[in-house]
Amino acid sequence: MGKEVHATEEQLRYATILDIGMKVGMLMLIVSFALYLTGILQPQVPVDELPKLWGLSVHKYLEVKGLHGGWSWLHLLNKGDFLNFTGIVFLGAVTIMCFLAIIPMLFRKKDIAYGIIAMTEVIVLILAASGLLKTGGH
Repeated sequence: MGKEVHATEEQLRYATILDIGMKVGMLMLIVSFALYLTGILQPQVPVDELPKLWGLSVHKYLEVKGLHGGWSWLHLLNKGDFLNFTGIVFLGAVTIMCFLAIIPMLFRKKDIAYGIIAMTEVIVLILAASGLLKTGGH
């Protein structure tokens, strides 16, 4: 028999939020995709144009369609093909929510090193998502 392993309070909270967040995010993706497929929300880019655009680079695609990068899609949430970004962003933010939930627990338990690491992780993720860092090939 192997040694029994128990999860910590922080691990359980992180896992619970991750599980709920994943389910909510998946539901958001399904609903927004259904709105797109049914045509309830008209797309910014008509579906019949997509095959002509698939081979383009991101920069060329944005130029051809008169779109902008970054967070400019927020102005297009009334379009079926952009509404689905909300589910993607939500899923990306779930990790931040998980860390935010456990940070107080870490400091309460005097686990200062892990608390600082978790806070740093949140800051890095928010900065990366914000586009303020302007790094990478995009």
